Amino acid sequence: MEIIPCYSILLVFIFAIIYVRTDEEAPSYMSKAERISLREEARQMFYHAYDAYMDNAYPADELMPLSCKGRWRGVTPSRGDMDDVLGNFSLTLVDSLDTLVVMGDFSEFSRAIKLVIKDVTFDHDIIVSVFETNIRMLGGLLSAHVLATALKSEVPALEWYDGELLAMAEDLGRRLLPAFNTSTGIPHGRINLRNGMRGLSESRETCTACAGTMILEMAALSRLTGNPVYEQKAHKAMDRLWKIRHRTSDLMGTVINIHNGDWVRKDSGVGAGIDSYYEYCLKAYILLGDEKYLSRFIRHYNAVMKYISRGPIMLAVHMHRPHLQSRNFMDALLAFWPGLQVLLGDVRPAVETHEMLYQVMQRHTFIPEAFTSDFQVHWGQHPLRPEFLESTYFLHRATGDDHYLQVGKTVLRALQTHTKVPCGYAAVNDVRTRLHEDRMDSFVIAETFKYLYMLFGEDKDLPVKLEDYVLTTEAHFLPLSLATDGKNGSYLTIKIDDEDEDKYKRTCPNTASLVAEKVRQPMRQMLGSKAARPPARLRPLNDPRQIHALSDMGISVLTLPDGRVQLLYTVNTAKSAKDAAEGLTFMREMSKFNSLSDTENGVMAAGVKINDKIFPAGPGHFGKDLTGPALYSGKPVFVTPVDACATIENSKEVAGKFAIAKRGECTFAQKVRFMQEAGAKFAIIMDNVKDSSHETTALFAMSGDGKDDIEIPAVFLFSREAMYLTDALNQDPELIVTVGDLRSLKQQFEGGCDNGNCEPVTDAPTLPSDRESFDHLKKVLSQLVAQFELSLSSEDSAQKTCSEEPQDLFVSKDNEFVNEDVHSSKVCTNDCDEEEQISETNDAYTAQPAQNKFGDI
Repeated sequence: MEIIPCYSILLVFIFAIIYVRTDEEAPSYMSKAERISLREEARQMFYHAYDAYMDNAYPADELMPLSCKGRWRGVTPSRGDMDDVLGNFSLTLVDSLDTLVVMGDFSEFSRAIKLVIKDVTFDHDIIVSVFETNIRMLGGLLSAHVLATALKSEVPALEWYDGELLAMAEDLGRRLLPAFNTSTGIPHGRINLRNGMRGLSESRETCTACAGTMILEMAALSRLTGNPVYEQKAHKAMDRLWKIRHRTSDLMGTVINIHNGDWVRKDSGVGAGIDSYYEYCLKAYILLGDEKYLSRFIRHYNAVMKYISRGPIMLAVHMHRPHLQSRNFMDALLAFWPGLQVLLGDVRPAVETHEMLYQVMQRHTFIPEAFTSDFQVHWGQHPLRPEFLESTYFLHRATGDDHYLQVGKTVLRALQTHTKVPCGYAAVNDVRTRLHEDRMDSFVIAETFKYLYMLFGEDKDLPVKLEDYVLTTEAHFLPLSLATDGKNGSYLTIKIDDEDEDKYKRTCPNTASLVAEKVRQPMRQMLGSKAARPPARLRPLNDPRQIHALSDMGISVLTLPDGRVQLLYTVNTAKSAKDAAEGLTFMREMSKFNSLSDTENGVMAAGVKINDKIFPAGPGHFGKDLTGPALYSGKPVFVTPVDACATIENSKEVAGKFAIAKRGECTFAQKVRFMQEAGAKFAIIMDNVKDSSHETTALFAMSGDGKDDIEIPAVFLFSREAMYLTDALNQDPELIVTVGDLRSLKQQFEGGCDNGNCEPVTDAPTLPSDRESFDHLKKVLSQLVAQFELSLSSEDSAQKTCSEEPQDLFVSKDNEFVNEDVHSSKVCTNDCDEEEQISETNDAYTAQPAQNKFGDI
């Protein structure tokens, strides 16, 4: 066989791939009638949540939508630090007062203000978050006061109002002031509403956002009351934060020691822990007219775009080593950033990052609390956050593009379908399971539904002119007139650092006009239609466009006779060098997942009890979940046809029984679907690979096919365990088997698990020589991977040399890879000529046709 100079690498894995939606984007145009309909649906959503709170929870701080009762501090079970937002001061009502104004419901707004005046007090011996109390309670009171004052002359229902909310806001502001009594001026993170800092355990740390998200509300309180102390304290905190930025990178960390100003955590991003500090730097300039805040923000913004922004991706770095990434995931709070970019006037990158977030949302239905750079779930919670809708709203106002209305419609439908419950809207505990959490934060009513309504509405629908207000980080309204109203000399005494004095100029990014779709389309192409590249996960591959996406990355898909999927990766078949790199990353991820334990792969073992033996069994990604204490018992019956790939012929025998079918010919899901139609109450699939067993083969979960119509549970038994079941059934036709969660079975019938571990362990024997060979192969693969990545990044290199390094690789059949006849391998130290970039091998690195850990397609 002729050897072509340089190298190629052929990797073969056996696995299945997640199903990814790749539908084409819906047309952007939205008719006025549909827009009005969606606006009214958003209004109904608000009232469904608001009424549920008022009817079942008020005057508690929050509604627990699953329990349908109020959440009280010190009464309902503690959630730890999450409860620092609660103060037994009717948080949800105060936070959502101005949403009633946005909805134009002045009678309810008037009634709600009267309730707040009558029922709400801050004289509680309760420790609360200074930050959360400021943005939600103080901001809510100030916004409602400003709007009630502005509207009272035009709205008869508000004629009675005489500044009562402002008096309450000042009372709350005074209670927060002791938090600022530190040597640095950076406020404590928590305070006791009644006793201030007295008796409070020593606190040393606070987050950058916590300390830097006070200036709007505190300045508004000062200018509305005429008492400058609140604004002065907030300015001092902002000044100290600016001074402790990293002077070289202009980046900020996320956690600070409030006593000496040292950084406790130096990772720098735009998400949790720092987000609203950047927001308030810009909005302080907009609201107060103080140019130092614009100058500071521009410095920070340029640093963020230089070090943190990687196209649409925003990954945190170390503030003191800004070229070094500090983590490989992003969090949902960064979704506010595109909206802030719109306020600054830098629309193009806002469109790009928003499109990236939209891809994440489409993949998981909601944006998870944290997700990796390839859009996988890092933390699965979704508490119905508003930040993505906030940015969607501002982008629509900036571009007029109906695409953003379609995005809002997608969000609305997801909320209605997956989070609406009889008593409000429930947070999503995990976007992968969509199970609910007994939680409805105040911001759901204060922000999420407000932005949704405003997105579909028009300016004329709102009772106030939006251009006259700044929306705070909690979407509360503060008037731009505060820049001059009530201003006096005390606000001009803040000293600017001498070293930066010449840098405070009126600067703003140059923003050219753009058509948003022309920016989004390349983003979709770069990220992959609707979901970036297909993720390496354990789900079925059943969309031909997914196969094309893999093909572009140099990965071809073959279906083996037994129904398994085989992927082959070759560098030279990729569409481009960038696609080839994506393909290599994909295959490396699959290699990683293939080596994970069952639990790490998300496989929670089921168990089958046959007589006095309990065998581990693979669960299904479809049908009833087997985790938990519930056990199922029944009489097993073989189906006809034996593979259950057609209508069950012996349905009378199968009805109400445990149906048994053999693997092969069609998908797991299709088999179970036929058995369900025949009336079976449980499905057992037996392996068709000879002598397979949980003792020698890794457990896997049976893949679904994207449909959600299977209700009965199902498990997979390897061949040896299936043979035991067959023999037992032949000996006793009245045999009863019990199936359920493996742990539950062992605890009930065996008194527990070995060493507390119920996960099946695969002990495949390997000889030392095999292990050595396999390690050698992995080393060579790693070298090729590193060299390949080097060649991709060295396109401009002038010198091109190749060095021949013959390898003789032999790997045990017990291992993943087998190289039966490797003739030669050449590694490029730099790019080779085009005709020298491939080195062919005969059947190199091919996978044994052994048991597929990941199941059928």
